[in-house]
Amino acid sequence: MDNAVLKHASYVLVHTPDMILHNGTTQTSEKQINPDSEYLKNISASIRSYEEVVSYAPNQAYIGNITPDDLRAIETPWYANGIANATRAGKYGEILPQDEFIALLKIADGFDLVQLSKDFVAAVTEKISQHPLLTGDVEKLGAGVKLKNIEHAITAEHAEAIYHQGQLVGCVKKAHDIDLNLSAHVIYENLVVKASGALALSHLMENSGIEKDTIEYVIECSEEACGDMNQRGGGNFAKSIAEMCGAVNATGSDTRGFCAAPLHALVEAAALVKSGIYSNVAVVAGGATAKLGMNGKDHVKKGIPILEDVLGGFAILISANDGVSPVLRTDLVGRHTVGTGSSPQAVITALVTAPLDKAGLKITDIDKYSVEMQNPDVTKPAGAGDVPEANYKMIAALAVKRQELERTELLGFVQKNGMPGWAPTQGHIPSGVPYLGFAREDLTTGELNRTMIIGKGSLFLGRMTNLFDGVSIIVERNSGQVASDQQAVSQDEIKNLIAETMKDFASHLLSE
Repeated sequence: MDNAVLKHASYVLVHTPDMILHNGTTQTSEKQINPDSEYLKNISASIRSYEEVVSYAPNQAYIGNITPDDLRAIETPWYANGIANATRAGKYGEILPQDEFIALLKIADGFDLVQLSKDFVAAVTEKISQHPLLTGDVEKLGAGVKLKNIEHAITAEHAEAIYHQGQLVGCVKKAHDIDLNLSAHVIYENLVVKASGALALSHLMENSGIEKDTIEYVIECSEEACGDMNQRGGGNFAKSIAEMCGAVNATGSDTRGFCAAPLHALVEAAALVKSGIYSNVAVVAGGATAKLGMNGKDHVKKGIPILEDVLGGFAILISANDGVSPVLRTDLVGRHTVGTGSSPQAVITALVTAPLDKAGLKITDIDKYSVEMQNPDVTKPAGAGDVPEANYKMIAALAVKRQELERTELLGFVQKNGMPGWAPTQGHIPSGVPYLGFAREDLTTGELNRTMIIGKGSLFLGRMTNLFDGVSIIVERNSGQVASDQQAVSQDEIKNLIAETMKDFASHLLSE
């Protein structure tokens, strides 16, 4: 069987200024521990406007309006040098404003748990009716409810408040009286995942031109988990997103692995398609409210805006070989195993050099490496440094050690084979996959021949193991050759062949 191919990718961001304060873990924890802190008093002055978020260069790269190489030409810090005439619509997706996303939460709600005020619904309905992907969902907004009903649900029934521009506009009600897994807070987080993931999948369907009913499987790989007290992570975000987007012939499941989950999901999708079980698999992820303003204290302390002000989402279409799209080399997968160890050299060896050695390739034979593409504007003020650059230097150092690169060429390797980071620090979002939209172009109409996508994660966060995690896969230009067993005959062609055979057989009997 042929390897699967990277057919398309989409990316969305959602500007969520009020959710930073009311739903981001850093801020909600501060409210409990130190409610009168200077940080909470000054946070509002550090939150960017929607226009500033749209003009922010890394965000424009995320939705495909500029390339990673274009970022190199923009003076840093990027938050101080916005792009003129930037648009919310991008080649790969869009940057959705908060009010439209709140409406999308209501549209995503299948159990009447989201209540929005009459005034808010009246104000946002027109915007939703004009959105090309949401216009058919306007009726799901309803007429809204009285604000006093929302206030009662929050104070008396422990509902989670929804704010817009500092004003209460709605709430999410709890789904069970005592089940913490169905509390209003958890339902809110899960609806955010579903709504942002569905937005990304909708853009994938629109941009790729694929018929909705030809998607057969969906893998959701964000960092939240849905379930109840009897199976707290039972799922299934994937199927709920497929249902919301009208993929009526799809089934699906959730894959969890912290920051490395998207690469696990990508490999799973490629394997499912290569095996012939499914022809089209979508890998989808929604955003995490908990990560909003995660490094906000460091940003405010240094006098810069809170840059973790967007939810991230993506959707990737993996399909059977079409002879054109980039090929996912499932035979060249890097794995961080239980016995690998956690030293940087051990990790890079397992994820980078092991699959290369299997193919007889050098580190320099990979044209572009996509690692943890975290935005340095966010991580450097927080003390984490430039994460992508650090990864590229480690890969280059290993190439020097293997005598595949001269020491004097190390920085040149970082520049040529690496990229500046542009992804929001939403945990799973930066891990390798933000480049796949660009990779699809670089490996078809562009000049590149081979890339490596790398995802890494820390498993100690779940307190079950101290192990590290990581997966990588090589994606390369399609040779244009499709295996004979991939040149499948359609159902109609089979019926015609059978009919013609039966006709010939009947004619032969009659002649006898």
